[in-house]
Amino acid sequence: MTQIYPTDREVLALTGEDAPSFLQGLVSADIAALADGSAAWAALLTPQGKWLADFFVVRDGDRLLLDVEAGQAAMISARLMRFRLRSKVAMAPAGLAVTLGWEGAPPAMGLAIDDPRTPEAGFRLLHEPGEGPAATADRDAWDRHRIALGLPDGSRDMEPEKSILLEAGFDELSGVSWTKGCWMGQELTARTKYRGLLKRRLCPVAVEGPLPAPGTPILDAEGAEAGEMRSGTDGIGLALLRLRAIAAGAALRAGDAVLTPRPPAWLTLPENMPPSVPPSMA
Repeated sequence: MTQIYPTDREVLALTGEDAPSFLQGLVSADIAALADGSAAWAALLTPQGKWLADFFVVRDGDRLLLDVEAGQAAMISARLMRFRLRSKVAMAPAGLAVTLGWEGAPPAMGLAIDDPRTPEAGFRLLHEPGEGPAATADRDAWDRHRIALGLPDGSRDMEPEKSILLEAGFDELSGVSWTKGCWMGQELTARTKYRGLLKRRLCPVAVEGPLPAPGTPILDAEGAEAGEMRSGTDGIGLALLRLRAIAAGAALRAGDAVLTPRPPAWLTLPENMPPSVPPSMA
């Protein structure tokens, strides 16, 4: 049965003849390459290359729809419009709701798009409020699904003006383009990739014991710092871990809980990491 989760996310509409080129120079994904009815996962960074927000950009005819975290909608709109200058663009709430679905086909209603990160993630449905499909799942069910896949959930898993884009898998999950030309924060992001400067990654962990609160320090068997907890639910969580802690696959500790890294198949580690990487979480 298809799992259906109605979210509290918001949708912004970016209109005007310059909309694609305007957004192309500001976010990490290739907006110019978007076909009608398709989506890109994109991040908005500071000029210094630190994460501010991420969202899904959907090409819907002559407009671009931004599927954003509700609590960040006003900030995203204000930040983007700072750079409007003489560009012929406008941004306003689209008045649409967002419903997520997985383990089945989307219903024949609204605008259904495949999640651009990985096929296993499912689909996103943009529709008029009150006209979406009936819920069959709640946020905990969605969290279990997306965490097992290693998918971050915006500000629950990343810190504004601190997080580095590549820590969250944007490279492997098609959230960053290396060929489209300049965009805000590109320099630090590219330097991190090509100089091998990345030291930590968001990674799923199996949790035995009480679920650690976000921000809880994670220690290895010797008591050395190995990372910190992010979001989680029902025996599973995302943790920002040092690369060697992920590669070793050994049990870690956060408070009274024991954590075991379960990196997804798409997560790549440097070639000089130990070869014994545990299998993905089922």
